[in-house]
Amino acid sequence: MAKIVVLGAGTGGMPAAYETKEMLGAEHEVVVINEHPEFRFVPSNPWIGVGWRKPHAVTLPLAKYLRKKDIGFICARVTAINAKQNTLTTDNGESISYDYLIIATGPKLAFANIEGAGPEHHTQSVCTLDHAQQCYTDFQALVQHPGPVVVGAFQGASCFGPAYEYAFILDKTLRDANIRDQVPIQFVTSEPYIGHLGLGGVGDSKSLLESELRMRGITWICNAMVDKVEAGMMHISELNRKAQVEFTHDLPFKHAMLIPPFV
Repeated sequence: MAKIVVLGAGTGGMPAAYETKEMLGAEHEVVVINEHPEFRFVPSNPWIGVGWRKPHAVTLPLAKYLRKKDIGFICARVTAINAKQNTLTTDNGESISYDYLIIATGPKLAFANIEGAGPEHHTQSVCTLDHAQQCYTDFQALVQHPGPVVVGAFQGASCFGPAYEYAFILDKTLRDANIRDQVPIQFVTSEPYIGHLGLGGVGDSKSLLESELRMRGITWICNAMVDKVEAGMMHISELNRKAQVEFTHDLPFKHAMLIPPFV
């Protein structure tokens, strides 16, 4: 009998565990290891960021549902992989052996690449549930004291969809609160054009997204490189097609949510 460990229980790890167990059957052991006891549905995080959903609405207890498929579960943070000995080490010092390892931990968020970026500094994020909850707290402060907003994606980002989604959700939420006229929204992205999405566009995404942003009074800066972020001020270089600085912008903000680079 082989023991297969799936490291990570997100939208990659859970299907990997279910499908591996289905293919291998009862004679092999499948175990999922995750640092949180619940499955967190990351695509709903932009809704958390403005209070449209609460955390309990986008999470599920892992052990309960894995048990139904005869899949084991260990709630722990893995700190080291010893591939030569086929073992994992957790933050409490436990050693876990495996025959095969599936790594589905998702990306590491590289806020450190940009000075002043990230929830520990001056910008918000919806990449994790914890970040989205902090984003909601910052959003509530914006509602109390309206001012300019910057939404978008830092240079090096590879996932642009949530930035557009958050911009549209934010626009709707501010209109519902009757303060949209007090909150100018600027979309700042490293994409060469609106709707590029890191994919060279998807269908007619350029004209569609430009139209939707324009209809909502959201202006944009493309080919943007954020040089640094200070409290209430974002410093941006706008590049041309030769990656040369063509314009610089100093954007004040009361609330900023930008997708970080992934590593």
